[in-house]
Amino acid sequence: MAGKQNLNKTLQCPDQDYRAPDREMAEAEKETTVTEKVVAEAEEFPKAIVRRLVKDKLSKLSTDSEISVFREALEAFSESARIFVHYLSATANDICKESKRQTINAEDVFKALEEIEFSDYVEPLRASLEEFRQKNAGKRSLSSKAKETNRKGKKKIPPAGSGSQNKDDENESHKEEDNAD
Repeated sequence: MAGKQNLNKTLQCPDQDYRAPDREMAEAEKETTVTEKVVAEAEEFPKAIVRRLVKDKLSKLSTDSEISVFREALEAFSESARIFVHYLSATANDICKESKRQTINAEDVFKALEEIEFSDYVEPLRASLEEFRQKNAGKRSLSSKAKETNRKGKKKIPPAGSGSQNKDDENESHKEEDNAD
């Protein structure tokens, strides 16, 4: 009986915000669902890239010129790729920790591929990585040369009014300018 009176007081008191337990649970579930959806969207691969990769691979395997893929199929490809990447990165992370390091490197990924029985992909991936590194090395060397050229080409000009030149030097430079004309 006392519990019923407290409930009535709570419902009658305008200062307190009373919510039924079902409503609170529904709101908590809604917040959880929204949070899970945001996290899931952040972990998804870009849909356009997945679509392009799938269509490219299927067009190589098919004789039809136009290939259409249902949205659900693209979502399935995307989800399975996401799971594979998580599994591969977790395995590579374990290998990295066994080596008492904190940063995963390419060799950890290669070992992880072998460990999860995808060793057929190690050599093509190594070749692709080497090609990527060579392209980047070329870009880096061009970039560093451009920076070096910019550094050499820039002259140090003292700020105006810094007092670095005395009056005699200023007069001589003005005389040289007059003689040049």
